[in-house]
Amino acid sequence: MAFSPSSLEDDLQCPVCCDLFADPVVLHCSHSFCRLCLDAYWKDQPSKPCPVCRRPFPGRTPPVNLALKNIVEVYKREQEEGADHKHTPGGRAGVRGQRERGEEERGEEEEEEGRCSQHGERLLLYCEVDQEPICMVCHLSKRHRGHRTSPVEEAAEELREEVRASLSKLQARFKTFNKVKQECARTAQYLETQASKTRAQIAEAFEELHHFLRLEENARMGQLEEEVELKTMIMKEKVENLIRKTEAMNNTISQVERELEARDSIFLQAYSKHQESLREKLAGPDPTLVTGALINVASHLGNLKFKVWEKMKENVEFCPVIFDPNTATPCLSVSDGLTSVHDVGHQPSVPLNPERFDRCVCVLGVEPLGPGTHIWEVEVGGREKWNLGVVAESSSRKGELQVHPANGYWALALRDGGRYSASTLPPRELSLKARPSAVRIILDHQQGELSFYNATDMALIYTFRDSFTERLLPFFSPGVMKKGTSVSKAIKVCKADIRVTLDP
Repeated sequence: MAFSPSSLEDDLQCPVCCDLFADPVVLHCSHSFCRLCLDAYWKDQPSKPCPVCRRPFPGRTPPVNLALKNIVEVYKREQEEGADHKHTPGGRAGVRGQRERGEEERGEEEEEEGRCSQHGERLLLYCEVDQEPICMVCHLSKRHRGHRTSPVEEAAEELREEVRASLSKLQARFKTFNKVKQECARTAQYLETQASKTRAQIAEAFEELHHFLRLEENARMGQLEEEVELKTMIMKEKVENLIRKTEAMNNTISQVERELEARDSIFLQAYSKHQESLREKLAGPDPTLVTGALINVASHLGNLKFKVWEKMKENVEFCPVIFDPNTATPCLSVSDGLTSVHDVGHQPSVPLNPERFDRCVCVLGVEPLGPGTHIWEVEVGGREKWNLGVVAESSSRKGELQVHPANGYWALALRDGGRYSASTLPPRELSLKARPSAVRIILDHQQGELSFYNATDMALIYTFRDSFTERLLPFFSPGVMKKGTSVSKAIKVCKADIRVTLDP
């Protein structure tokens, strides 16, 4: 097997000084070094470790490596004999080409085996201070002197574990990013569906208002036209009657004026007749203007918009609390008017946005309740399970919920169709004389009182007393429909009476 001169020279170099061995000695681990290099390395090191493998040397003085010493001497002689050929053109070219090939092979070997770019030695140690692999010469150099080092195998395995741990975290974070990306894409798709449905509902609501306003406009226009027709007919008859009377008077006046110009005998013959005609025309009252002949504009335009609005309130509903569908668990369906909710089973298209309950079957009101008194009623008749109350605006909505005041939940609960309880800790069982079909809830935020009543007879069910430090949201949980039930009964917020009070 042939070796190139550069490869042989690498094998005959001391790992410490990177020069040809001088007085080489061998350790028990079979590694060889120049005697002076080894003595310098062992200075101030009582354990006398091997510069390469770090194994301690048990003896006092290592033996001379005679075989290696002889090989180095033979190599030096051959190198000196080969140097004589440099004076010939052919010899110089051959040595130069050999040297270039050797340098190329050495560079490739260093790259494959991981050798020091500065000293050409194998990278056997890892400097933990500078965080780079180094050779034995680098280890003895001023740059790395006193730095903590470890064998590359140990350092590589330790750092691999560190990288694997970081990679595992990155992979977990990648899964999180990917999950959020998918959820955002689903949210964007659901947003379009939600927007389209909302547009249709707005258009329908305004069409109902427009229809009502058109009917009201036509009715008021009809009343105006009826009045115009009636009063026009009255004035027309009045004018016609006055025309007839004025024509008759005019004829009488013309005739009397002619008789006054006649001879005395003729005038006297017709005197009695003219007098009677004049008395007839002068008899009766004088004509007067018609009272109320004009259009009663005030009745048509006075507070017109208010009157229309007042009539409109008979055809519209007002709920003191409306549901926020963006908080509803995906299995819940909120009505188009946002006043009732019931369970319809899982809806995979609904995104799990941060405001939404994900596991507990709940929904919140949209308007936060601050200082003051707030009252609303909820129809619950027919349901076997529900929760009603309020929740702190900042309370958690994710995962399994522990409904009690310490977690920001104040609620009244029904279970199994007849067991009522208050969400204290532990829950307080309640005894009711009658099962309510509707529950009235009164929140006095400033006084810190939340009361529940049977809306039928206003019998008090329970009152929470606490200090509310933040705004609250109405809280509803209609429960899950039983297996085998095709339609779940809804809970519904009762509409409030609309009253208008006019201040003098």
